[in-house]
Amino acid sequence: MTRQSDFLVIGSGIAGLSFALRAAELGTVTVVTKKGTAESATNYAQGGIAAVLGPEDSFEDHVSDTLVAGAGLCREAAVRFVVEHGPEAVRSLIDLGVRFDASREAPGFDLGREGGHSRRRVLHAADFTGQEIERVLVERCEAHPRIELLANRISIDLVTTRKLGAPGRARICGAYVMDEESGRVERCRARIVLLATGGCGKTYLYTSNPDIASGDGIAMAFRAGATVANLEFMQFHPTCLFHPEARSFLISEAVRGEGAVLRNRSGEAFMPRYDERADLAPRDVVARSIDFELKRSGDDCVFLDCTVLDPAFVRSRFPNIHERCLQYGFDMTKQPIPVVPAAHYACGGVRTDLHGETDIENLFAAGEVASTGLHGANRLASNSLLEGVVFARAAAEASIARLRETGDFPPDFPEWDPGRAVDPTEEVLVNANWDG
Repeated sequence: MTRQSDFLVIGSGIAGLSFALRAAELGTVTVVTKKGTAESATNYAQGGIAAVLGPEDSFEDHVSDTLVAGAGLCREAAVRFVVEHGPEAVRSLIDLGVRFDASREAPGFDLGREGGHSRRRVLHAADFTGQEIERVLVERCEAHPRIELLANRISIDLVTTRKLGAPGRARICGAYVMDEESGRVERCRARIVLLATGGCGKTYLYTSNPDIASGDGIAMAFRAGATVANLEFMQFHPTCLFHPEARSFLISEAVRGEGAVLRNRSGEAFMPRYDERADLAPRDVVARSIDFELKRSGDDCVFLDCTVLDPAFVRSRFPNIHERCLQYGFDMTKQPIPVVPAAHYACGGVRTDLHGETDIENLFAAGEVASTGLHGANRLASNSLLEGVVFARAAAEASIARLRETGDFPPDFPEWDPGRAVDPTEEVLVNANWDG
């Protein structure tokens, strides 16, 4: 079976769906996603989206915080591009219907502060910001007549002109996509392809990521000849709940931003020993500090003490986290909760320019799958949702301009050849690295 559209989007998080909505203003869009349409890392994002909106904040402050968090390895042009387009990107989400929490003390939004930020600039919807954004984007895409959403489709490989034997710079032709229900591999032809497949956290045993984050997009792009960069920079979130049944449950950075304190088993608030910013240091600093503390003491976990916060505030500001902790037997308003670092975010990925385009013509990438230069060696909290929507919009604008210049479809490509692959017999090799 062959599908054909102007735009093929692989992934259904904030980047993929934001791109789809803008691209659909010009042409037809096919969105393929591995599981359910809303199943994405975006849907699990708790903290919020960072943007310069407060009167005491500035672009320079946000740029500086991002560069410091990235350990000097950010691409400054990308940082400035994202920060300066941040307010506009946030307003676009609000215009679509996203409901961020309003301030109870003054007109405007309730702006939170997280580790590495020098100002309050994080918009949020309680502690399920990503879920609120995903809800709106999915509803908008489902209602759009030019957007086709195909769930339970696993993208297998990208097809380029170079793979088809053509000389010159590689140009994207589409992708092979497998329908999980039928097992049939379909050809998806498109003039523009956006990779928005997210990260690769599930390559680690302990991660905050959903099962879909297996690095498919990075692998496909690499096989197709695209440049990948900074894959060594995997961010570990400092505070995942330490519980045998909750290895993927994150305790948002925003909890520490509101005043919660990390303590060791003896009750000491240990972070001031490692960094003058204490619990509000960037994630990499806090995660390494916890790791060192655990190795020094031999303990299995440290503890996040939220009892210093007003219980009513905790329940209203962090309803999801509070409820989930109760399910696992912890009342965060009455007792410190056990936490450990876990793999959280791929700061590298498929290298793009400031339009989101890779070095394969008409192949774009946005969101966690991309290496735009924003994050450097470590991502600043709540910059990921921002990057996703800013670069999705930039990629859509560049794609639309490209199609207006030249509207021809790339060459067709053959049906999928299943080859003679067999299931692996050495399952012990898999189980040694992953206990799925």
